[in-house]
Amino acid sequence: MIPRKKELELIQIYMYICDLYDQELKYYCQRYSNNSNPAFTDQEIMTIYLFAGHCQKYFQIRDIHGFVSEYLSSRFPELPSYQTFNLRLNCLSEAFRVLSERLISSFMPVDCDKGISLIDSLPVMTCAGRNRQGKVAREITSKGYCSTKNQYYYGMKLHALTSRREDKIPFPDSLMFTPARDNDLTVFKQAWGDYISDTVIFGDKIYSDFEYFSDNKKQKQNIRMLTPVKAVKGQSEQERQSRKAYNEQFSTAVSRVRQPIESFFNWLNEKTTIQRAQKVRSTKGLLIHTMGKIAIAFIYLIF
Repeated sequence: MIPRKKELELIQIYMYICDLYDQELKYYCQRYSNNSNPAFTDQEIMTIYLFAGHCQKYFQIRDIHGFVSEYLSSRFPELPSYQTFNLRLNCLSEAFRVLSERLISSFMPVDCDKGISLIDSLPVMTCAGRNRQGKVAREITSKGYCSTKNQYYYGMKLHALTSRREDKIPFPDSLMFTPARDNDLTVFKQAWGDYISDTVIFGDKIYSDFEYFSDNKKQKQNIRMLTPVKAVKGQSEQERQSRKAYNEQFSTAVSRVRQPIESFFNWLNEKTTIQRAQKVRSTKGLLIHTMGKIAIAFIYLIF
């Protein structure tokens, strides 16, 4: 048995998943076989994964299955074996992706400042080390470098474009996963550059591209990117020293405004351990690790 409060949260998650499943999620995990209506439903699988992660802090599939077998067997009498549960769960990554999108778009806080955006990326590591060779999910992972940790790794990046909130961690407008080698500025240009407008964006030095953000199209979109001052190649020492005080103060101000996105990533990692994917053993498993963890982090919005 579980406490009454958590039991009510379990029921609330299940009801929300069932409603959304009937509206939309079913189209991302439909079966065209004789087993199209299994006794143990997709809604139950998603509910178990979300509840165990959000309320119990169980993130390993075996731990989740063991917890349900011991404490929730009366609620889920048709729970299959661990192997079947794991196989079924790995087929639901698209459903978790859509669920995450709906949670973020449907429950956006009213205090989001749409005129100020914060942008950054978080590494999701399947293995780390300069000489390590990634062997998992090679079609969606690659080798990258994390400057914050001064570390080479294999895996993916989570890119976040967020809206600033006064004295709170920012709320995501859009989240995207790419292989680790993809340049953050290139991802921004391809994914968001043509679709956002009327905002000032605060990012780190990698997003510095004066020519891109000063062309006519970006001026019409009213997009402005502010980053810490990047050293100019070939600049004389005299010119560098003459602007040193201004550049340092400007860089400090920009870094202070964009600092909450670091807090957002810390919060996300503490809630879900999304950054640590070393125990993932397949492409489908990595997709569940990433898409499912985002859903776990934001399922609190329905309460």
